[in-house]
Amino acid sequence: MKKILTTLLISMVPVIELRGALPVGYAQGLELWQSAVLSVVGNLIPVPFLLFFGMKVLKWLSSYEKFGKPFRLILEKGKSKAEKINQNALFLGLMGFVAVPLPGTGAWTGCLVAMVLQLKFKKAFPPSALGVVVSAFIVCGVVLLIESGADWLRFLVDVKDSSEAVSASL
Repeated sequence: MKKILTTLLISMVPVIELRGALPVGYAQGLELWQSAVLSVVGNLIPVPFLLFFGMKVLKWLSSYEKFGKPFRLILEKGKSKAEKINQNALFLGLMGFVAVPLPGTGAWTGCLVAMVLQLKFKKAFPPSALGVVVSAFIVCGVVLLIESGADWLRFLVDVKDSSEAVSASL
């Protein structure tokens, strides 16, 4: 149960998200598919809250004189960018942005982009959710690649050790 909760909670954390939670869950002994499902679910839990309430919080924070300037800049930049966006490419663009498992991308940042572009929930959630799923496949592939690379290195060390043992016995 602890492994499940750890994986689920890590995937909800901004910046770390699925790309950190999935390998942690797998390293803790969960099956890769279990870790992937938990990471996707955990990464998607904050998304509706961010999409429904994020803009209100952003506007509220921007209303403060002393520390609201960065939030006002985000809102202003978002409005100017929103006018230039090709609406036909929006779904694929947002999905691709969320799908790339690198720092500065992911569900949290995708929600920020959707908020700034003033997308409604039904336009923002599907590409975000699909992007999280695609990201899970990418991270699973990277985890398996790293694991097979580690196995290959172990194999090479074993071959070297056994050849040294044969040489020493001769």
